[in-house]
Amino acid sequence: MGVSFFDLGINPALVHTLAQQGITEPFEVQREAIPDAMLGHDICCRAPTGSGKTLAFGLPLVSRTEVAKIELPTSLILTPTRELAEQITKVIKPLAEAFDLEVISVYGGIPYKVQRRALSSGVDIVVACPGRLIDLLEHDALSLEHTQTVVIDEADRMADMGFMEPVCKILDQCAKDRQTILFSATLDDEVAELVEKYQNNPVTIEVGPKEVSMETMEHFFWLMKSEMKSNITAEAIRKCGRTIVFCRTRLGVERVGSELEDEGVGVATLHGGMDQRQRNRAMRDFVGGECLALIATDVAARGIDVEGINCVVHYDPAENGKAYKHRSGRTARAGATGTVISIVQHPQKKLCSRIQREAGIKIAFRPPDFKILPNYEVKHVPAPRKKSGSGRGGGRRGGGNRPYNKKFGNQNRNYRGRNSGGGGGGGGRNRGRSGGGKPSDRKDGGSRHDRNPHGGGNKGSKAGRKGGGGRSNYSRRHRN
Repeated sequence: MGVSFFDLGINPALVHTLAQQGITEPFEVQREAIPDAMLGHDICCRAPTGSGKTLAFGLPLVSRTEVAKIELPTSLILTPTRELAEQITKVIKPLAEAFDLEVISVYGGIPYKVQRRALSSGVDIVVACPGRLIDLLEHDALSLEHTQTVVIDEADRMADMGFMEPVCKILDQCAKDRQTILFSATLDDEVAELVEKYQNNPVTIEVGPKEVSMETMEHFFWLMKSEMKSNITAEAIRKCGRTIVFCRTRLGVERVGSELEDEGVGVATLHGGMDQRQRNRAMRDFVGGECLALIATDVAARGIDVEGINCVVHYDPAENGKAYKHRSGRTARAGATGTVISIVQHPQKKLCSRIQREAGIKIAFRPPDFKILPNYEVKHVPAPRKKSGSGRGGGRRGGGNRPYNKKFGNQNRNYRGRNSGGGGGGGGRNRGRSGGGKPSDRKDGGSRHDRNPHGGGNKGSKAGRKGGGGRSNYSRRHRN
């Protein structure tokens, strides 16, 4: 038997908690990072999403976290998206319970009063998106002066989303002698500057390839007319199983979701215009197997770590080669292979050729051919029935498998297409919308709460806050 978590210095109570979840042997990134993190050293780690880094920083953080006073958390985890914040919180909470530590996730889309109330009752570990955390700091809902351990997760995504300035502002308010742990898929450009400015002689760890490996995926660039896109995408999902479909805009996500449901495919949609309850329900349905596909914008899908994704469909072309890699990297994880399909209209060939060059691949543009796709074991999940005459929001519309089309090896022999516009940003049927004007089809920039670090909030006070830290034996309900 190899190295165990106990061998790495993890408390037996935490080892027992992990064992109850079936986790007994650490991954490479955990074996490399945990010993130095347990000693309080700063860590600078390059590791891909899905490598096990949440436990790599979560176990040392929980082990070293001291019980906090009211509104004075002692540990902080910064993450770029709400979905990633929820995923991290779900992993950290069972570990924290072993030491009677309280954890809260802080991000936009949740009422301020809910988060302020939790902070006022005493929270030890905060998992936060930078925008909402800045809001709460500026309105005196908490202070970071006693925060001794800070984790910056997905630092490269933070840079991509323009969060570096608020991240620096947050770090400036934490304890000067804190431990700073940074995880990122790359360690160049703005991430390197962050390491230089805010880490003290960090231990550098590198795990896995420096970039998403394009070689573990099969890439297809299929040429077609816009009216064929939804039918071809639906058949690709039926053939491959669990799939993420990327669209450029929020409106595109909604329209494509409706069209795929009309094709008889069960889907969930995810974009920055949805409230947190809708986003949580979409992720729960997709992760739980209630639907075969997740239709998402780039921003909404950042940081999502879901196992068993067989296929990625670029319904709209990625912005550039880097974005293509980020999207495609949702499949072919942990040594598995995956399928990546780009749906290309003739005017988009030049853009897609540039994307290929930037991504380091060279794939011929061909008509759709499902016979050359890998074989996956797929359990079909049909779209729930919609009530007659209802839009996408109320009830679902049923659908069935369509006749086989020999030309493309797909279904629906006489199908002419449902949407007259192409891609995620073009025209198409406007389902369930009122008003005479065409809704604006703008690119998804994420929730305003996560984008803008200077949002509103109710003015609070620091009444009851006291200094000090350290784990104590008094009842948590009597924190003062």
